[in-house]
Amino acid sequence: MATPDSYRSICEKFNVGRATALKCVRRVVNALEILAPAFIVWPNEERSMVIRNGIFATSNFPNVLGAIDGTHINIPAPHDHPESYVNRKGHHSIQLQAVCDHQCKFIHCYAGNVGSVHDQRVFRLSDLNEDIHNPTKFPNNSHIIGDAAYTLQEHLLVPNRDNRHLTEKQKNFNFCHSSARMAIERSFGLLKGRFRSLLTTLAMERVDLIPKYIIACCVLHNICLLKNDDFPSTVELLPEAVQDHDQVGGTVAVNRLGVIKRDDICERLSIRNV
Repeated sequence: MATPDSYRSICEKFNVGRATALKCVRRVVNALEILAPAFIVWPNEERSMVIRNGIFATSNFPNVLGAIDGTHINIPAPHDHPESYVNRKGHHSIQLQAVCDHQCKFIHCYAGNVGSVHDQRVFRLSDLNEDIHNPTKFPNNSHIIGDAAYTLQEHLLVPNRDNRHLTEKQKNFNFCHSSARMAIERSFGLLKGRFRSLLTTLAMERVDLIPKYIIACCVLHNICLLKNDDFPSTVELLPEAVQDHDQVGGTVAVNRLGVIKRDDICERLSIRNV
């Protein structure tokens, strides 16, 4: 999992057959998937306060419970309906949606959608689409933050759309918002740096097993951080291209409570160097 080596290479190094290697990997992946609810955990009220303070200390952005984004895991072209897996960059991929805290630990992971699906649709298909409306998940009126691919909501704040007429305060909001959101890019960089099979092309033919494999890597990522296993990641991931329109549902809708909350934070934020 931590190397992009082929099964042939692994089998030669450890002098085992391919069937044995496959069986071992699947057993470990299944075990880690069972453990996922214990290690990928949405924060309680006490933990949420720690996260909010941690993100505020580095970005000046208040009440942030986590940063959300998606990343693509490249795969070989599947045998069935390969065209549906092609993403914006022309690669076949499976998507991972994740939310991380200030320490780059994942507090939500959802994997399995094909590469052609828009980020907002992935969000709607995940459990987070229901949880986002549950105030008990967001104590003290906290929120997660995401890029402009997501719909603005009371508990999901996105940046102001740059129409070249933004005020100084709106530009400052976007700057602080971007600073806070960098945590999820670092998380994906660490994940793909540790588990380099996710960095290039994941050599798996059975598409039904790939989401389990991705979640297993996310569990191990969190375990490494919990055990203070330092890893000087040299992987720098470019942010995914942002689309302003949902390819399935038309123009992205705007939530009124989200607009009010964003404008209020925009007014109260201290001005940083933009």
